[in-house]
Amino acid sequence: MPTGYQPHTRRSPLTDPWEPLLSRQTADALYLALEIREAHCNARGFAHGGLISALADNAMGHSAVQQARRRAGAEKASAVTVSLSLDFIDTAQVGDCVEFQPTVLKVGRTLAFVDCRVVCGERLIARGSASFRMV
Repeated sequence: MPTGYQPHTRRSPLTDPWEPLLSRQTADALYLALEIREAHCNARGFAHGGLISALADNAMGHSAVQQARRRAGAEKASAVTVSLSLDFIDTAQVGDCVEFQPTVLKVGRTLAFVDCRVVCGERLIARGSASFRMV
């Protein structure tokens, strides 16, 4: 387990088959991590882009909501994805630990903008960006 990570407590029917997911809370974001298993892989034997996209979206959305909820009167804020874009740069193999490291760029009253680095150690696996409608 990477340093500072604990079992992720937010569950969903989509992510349940990918457990165990790990998370690390910072003042500005929620980081996610998981060890790649065969069930996470495509037919070519490396982590599926859909898995990486879904978890990057998850980490970015949670981070935007975390920051939105700091505002008075927005304690129950939530978000839905408006756009999501990822560039796949390298692959992650079975046994690799992949981390999703979001950076919240701006949270406005109705929209939030977040970037994300997906890394395996020092290797950049993917980079992403998303915008969210704040609800």
